Amino acid sequence: MSNDTAIKIATLQAKLNKKLGPEYISQRPGPGGGPKLTYAEGWKIINIANEVFGFNGWSSQIINMTTDYVDYNEESKRCNVGVSCIVRVTLSYGVFHEDVGYGTAENAKGRAQAIDKSKKEAVTDAVKRALRNFGSLLGNCLYDKSYTQEITKIKVSPVSTARNDSELELI
Repeated sequence: MSNDTAIKIATLQAKLNKKLGPEYISQRPGPGGGPKLTYAEGWKIINIANEVFGFNGWSSQIINMTTDYVDYNEESKRCNVGVSCIVRVTLSYGVFHEDVGYGTAENAKGRAQAIDKSKKEAVTDAVKRALRNFGSLLGNCLYDKSYTQEITKIKVSPVSTARNDSELELI
Protein backbone atom coordinates (compact mmCIF):
# COMPACT_ATOMS: atom_id res chain seq x y z
CA MET A 1 0.00 0.00 0.00
CA SER A 2 1.35 3.39 -0.95
CA ASN A 3 1.82 6.17 1.59
CA ASP A 4 -0.88 8.26 -0.19
CA THR A 5 -3.37 5.40 0.08
CA ALA A 6 -2.55 4.86 3.75
CA ILE A 7 -3.11 8.58 4.45
CA LYS A 8 -6.45 8.57 2.57
CA ILE A 9 -7.64 5.53 4.52
CA ALA A 10 -6.54 7.01 7.86
CA THR A 11 -8.28 10.32 7.07
CA LEU A 12 -11.48 8.52 6.06
CA GLN A 13 -11.36 6.34 9.17
CA ALA A 14 -10.90 9.41 11.39
CA LYS A 15 -14.06 10.95 9.85
CA LEU A 16 -16.05 7.74 10.27
CA ASN A 17 -14.96 7.42 13.93
CA LYS A 18 -16.68 10.72 14.81
CA LYS A 19 -20.14 10.52 16.34
CA LEU A 20 -23.31 12.12 15.04
CA GLY A 21 -24.13 15.54 16.43
CA PRO A 22 -27.48 16.18 18.10
CA GLU A 23 -28.83 17.93 14.99
CA TYR A 24 -28.81 14.57 13.16
CA ILE A 25 -30.64 12.62 15.85
CA SER A 26 -34.41 12.19 16.23
CA GLN A 27 -36.61 10.37 18.72
CA ARG A 28 -40.04 8.78 18.54
CA PRO A 29 -42.20 6.76 20.92
CA GLY A 30 -41.27 3.10 21.17
CA PRO A 31 -43.63 0.27 20.23
CA GLY A 32 -46.63 -0.01 22.52
CA GLY A 33 -45.77 3.24 24.27
CA GLY A 34 -42.40 1.88 25.45
CA PRO A 35 -39.20 3.90 25.85
CA LYS A 36 -38.34 6.39 23.12
CA LEU A 37 -36.38 5.12 20.13
CA THR A 38 -33.40 7.18 19.01
CA TYR A 39 -32.65 7.20 15.28
CA ALA A 40 -31.30 9.22 12.37
CA GLU A 41 -33.54 9.92 9.40
CA GLY A 42 -32.56 8.24 6.13
CA TRP A 43 -31.99 11.47 4.17
CA LYS A 44 -29.61 12.75 6.83
CA ILE A 45 -27.48 9.58 6.78
CA ILE A 46 -27.44 9.62 2.96
CA ASN A 47 -26.30 13.28 3.00
CA ILE A 48 -23.49 12.40 5.41
CA ALA A 49 -22.44 9.45 3.21
CA ASN A 50 -22.34 11.81 0.21
CA GLU A 51 -20.19 14.28 2.18
CA VAL A 52 -17.78 11.61 3.45
CA PHE A 53 -17.47 9.38 0.37
CA GLY A 54 -18.55 11.81 -2.36
CA PHE A 55 -21.78 11.55 -4.33
CA ASN A 56 -20.10 9.06 -6.66
CA GLY A 57 -17.97 7.35 -4.00
CA TRP A 58 -20.58 4.84 -2.91
CA SER A 59 -23.59 2.97 -4.23
CA SER A 60 -26.39 0.80 -2.93
CA GLN A 61 -27.89 -2.31 -4.48
CA ILE A 62 -30.96 -4.29 -3.49
CA ILE A 63 -29.82 -7.89 -3.02
CA ASN A 64 -33.21 -9.30 -2.05
CA MET A 65 -36.69 -8.00 -1.31
CA THR A 66 -39.49 -10.13 0.11
CA THR A 67 -43.09 -9.22 0.75
CA ASP A 68 -43.65 -11.00 4.05
CA TYR A 69 -47.38 -10.45 4.29
CA VAL A 70 -50.29 -8.64 2.63
CA ASP A 71 -53.48 -8.59 4.67
CA TYR A 72 -56.48 -7.00 3.02
CA ASN A 73 -59.70 -6.44 4.93
CA GLU A 74 -62.66 -6.61 2.53
CA GLU A 75 -64.96 -4.90 5.02
CA SER A 76 -62.82 -1.83 5.75
CA LYS A 77 -61.04 -1.88 2.38
CA ARG A 78 -57.79 -1.38 4.32
CA CYS A 79 -54.46 -3.12 3.81
CA ASN A 80 -51.49 -4.09 6.01
CA VAL A 81 -48.16 -5.00 4.39
CA GLY A 82 -44.71 -6.03 5.64
CA VAL A 83 -41.59 -6.10 3.44
CA SER A 84 -38.01 -7.14 4.24
CA CYS A 85 -35.06 -6.09 2.13
CA ILE A 86 -31.34 -6.82 2.01
CA VAL A 87 -29.18 -3.99 0.64
CA ARG A 88 -25.48 -3.91 -0.18
CA VAL A 89 -23.63 -0.59 0.13
CA THR A 90 -20.37 -0.58 -1.81
CA LEU A 91 -17.66 2.05 -1.64
CA SER A 92 -15.67 3.03 -4.72
CA TYR A 93 -12.74 1.12 -3.17
CA GLY A 94 -14.74 -2.12 -3.47
CA VAL A 95 -15.40 -2.51 0.26
CA PHE A 96 -19.04 -3.30 1.03
CA HIS A 97 -21.48 -4.06 3.83
CA GLU A 98 -24.91 -5.66 3.66
CA ASP A 99 -27.78 -5.43 6.09
CA VAL A 100 -31.50 -6.05 6.33
CA GLY A 101 -34.26 -3.48 6.60
CA TYR A 102 -37.96 -3.75 7.26
CA GLY A 103 -40.93 -1.68 6.16
CA THR A 104 -44.59 -1.79 7.05
CA ALA A 105 -47.84 -0.12 6.10
CA GLU A 106 -50.75 -0.39 8.49
CA ASN A 107 -54.34 0.43 7.67
CA ALA A 108 -53.49 1.78 4.20
CA LYS A 109 -56.31 2.74 1.82
CA GLY A 110 -55.12 0.50 -0.99
CA ARG A 111 -52.87 -2.46 -1.72
CA ALA A 112 -50.59 -0.60 -4.16
CA GLN A 113 -50.12 2.31 -1.75
CA ALA A 114 -49.31 -0.08 1.11
CA ILE A 115 -46.83 -2.12 -0.91
CA ASP A 116 -45.13 1.02 -2.27
CA LYS A 117 -44.72 2.56 1.19
CA SER A 118 -43.46 -0.71 2.70
CA LYS A 119 -40.87 -1.27 -0.03
CA LYS A 120 -39.49 2.27 0.22
CA GLU A 121 -39.32 2.05 4.00
CA ALA A 122 -37.56 -1.33 3.86
CA VAL A 123 -34.94 -0.08 1.37
CA THR A 124 -34.26 3.10 3.37
CA ASP A 125 -33.94 1.10 6.58
CA ALA A 126 -31.57 -1.40 4.95
CA VAL A 127 -29.40 1.38 3.43
CA LYS A 128 -29.13 3.09 6.82
CA ARG A 129 -28.27 -0.20 8.55
CA ALA A 130 -25.65 -1.09 5.93
CA LEU A 131 -24.07 2.38 6.09
CA ARG A 132 -23.84 2.26 9.90
CA ASN A 133 -21.40 -0.65 9.57
CA PHE A 134 -18.84 1.81 8.17
CA GLY A 135 -18.65 3.77 11.41
CA SER A 136 -20.10 5.93 14.16
CA LEU A 137 -20.63 8.95 11.90
CA LEU A 138 -23.06 6.96 9.75
CA GLY A 139 -25.22 5.92 12.68
CA ASN A 140 -23.37 3.18 14.54
CA CYS A 141 -23.02 5.52 17.55
CA LEU A 142 -26.80 5.27 18.02
CA TYR A 143 -26.32 1.72 19.32
CA ASP A 144 -24.32 3.11 22.27
CA LYS A 145 -27.03 3.72 24.89
CA SER A 146 -24.83 5.91 27.12
CA TYR A 147 -24.07 8.15 24.12
CA THR A 148 -27.72 8.45 23.06
CA GLN A 149 -28.82 9.26 26.63
CA GLU A 150 -26.38 12.19 26.75
CA ILE A 151 -26.71 13.50 23.18
CA THR A 152 -30.53 13.61 23.29
CA LYS A 153 -30.36 16.01 26.25
CA ILE A 154 -28.86 18.64 23.94
CA LYS A 155 -31.51 20.79 22.26
CA VAL A 156 -30.68 22.11 18.79
CA SER A 157 -32.42 23.70 15.83
CA PRO A 158 -33.32 21.36 12.95
CA VAL A 159 -30.75 20.89 10.17
CA SER A 160 -31.28 23.44 7.43
CA THR A 161 -31.30 22.16 3.87
CA ALA A 162 -31.88 25.59 2.33
CA ARG A 163 -28.90 26.96 0.43
CA ASN A 164 -28.51 30.03 -1.65
CA ASP A 165 -26.72 30.05 -4.99
CA SER A 166 -23.56 31.57 -3.50
CA GLU A 167 -23.14 28.49 -1.27
CA LEU A 168 -23.24 26.07 -4.19
CA GLU A 169 -19.96 25.17 -5.77
CA LEU A 170 -20.51 24.18 -9.37
CA ILE A 171 -18.09 22.09 -11.39
